Amino acid sequence: MKILVTGAAGFIGLHLAEKLASMGHTILGLDNINDYYDINLKYDRLLHSGFKKEEIQYGLKIKSRSLSCYYFIKLDLTDQQGLFTLFAEEKFDYVCHLAAQAGVRYSIENPHAYIDSNVYGFLNILEACRLFTIQHLVFASSSSVYGMNKKTPFSVTDRVDHPVSLYAATKRSNELMAHVYSSLFSIPATALRFFTVYGPWGRPDMAYYKFAHAICENKPIEIYNNGNMQRDFTYIDDIINGVIAAINHIPVNKEDSPPLAFYNLGNNRPVKLMDFISILEKALGKNAEKIYLEMQPGDVNITMADIDHTRRELGWDPRTSITDGLQLFAEWFFKYNSL
Repeated sequence: MKILVTGAAGFIGLHLAEKLASMGHTILGLDNINDYYDINLKYDRLLHSGFKKEEIQYGLKIKSRSLSCYYFIKLDLTDQQGLFTLFAEEKFDYVCHLAAQAGVRYSIENPHAYIDSNVYGFLNILEACRLFTIQHLVFASSSSVYGMNKKTPFSVTDRVDHPVSLYAATKRSNELMAHVYSSLFSIPATALRFFTVYGPWGRPDMAYYKFAHAICENKPIEIYNNGNMQRDFTYIDDIINGVIAAINHIPVNKEDSPPLAFYNLGNNRPVKLMDFISILEKALGKNAEKIYLEMQPGDVNITMADIDHTRRELGWDPRTSITDGLQLFAEWFFKYNSL
């Protein structure tokens, strides 16, 4: 299969593209390498995949030095003509769309970035899938779409009408836009609602990564809502297995619904924030100085995935404990930062 993976210089994109390429699929990774966080980490991820920074030029397709069937192109999703030309030339079988402007809190500071990337960029992906027929579009949604939902665990059958951040609103808009294109043009599409993904090569704006940096530098960590939060932390390898299972499970037209599917990819075992910090401290071998703060705008108290539907349909189950996952992250963190 020939698969387009957008967001290939990102956290999940790195792991997915490498895994699919190692399985023998022809992969084209795409990323605009924006500066939302340190671009050196993004270039290091690409180097891990066999691409040298000095070879990367906008619009130029290059081949990995370490994975024979993996290619990369620097391209922005808002570049409609460039994207359409790419689809016309490459004739993708599948599209796995992970690229997005990430971060709940940053969406309050820079809302336009989210509309440009997450809405307009996704529209271009949908249009490309319509014009250049693909077999299946799999795209990243988020647990944030559950917003103010008070019922736990969160189920894909729950209403998701009350987002509490613009990031969440853009992710929900992606789901609705996919419904339109799936209904009108019979494009098979699958939305994956990720729950707090963590692990090696993660995003430095995520709490666990920031905690690790602060702890190792003997700086205090900021704990919001006085630590009274729970998150359904899901290890990256489990997420990748779920994405691949979804790619291979193409939704079909039904009498009362278009070929569109929704799945939660979460650990189904939320961890108290203070327990999470304690496990991270043990993995790093250092205790943290803690500063307790009020809840931040856009945050929610708990995320918890109902994955019964995912188990039934995809045969997927998360297998990595929070202790094992954080230990693997800590080992990578020490090596990457030469600690």
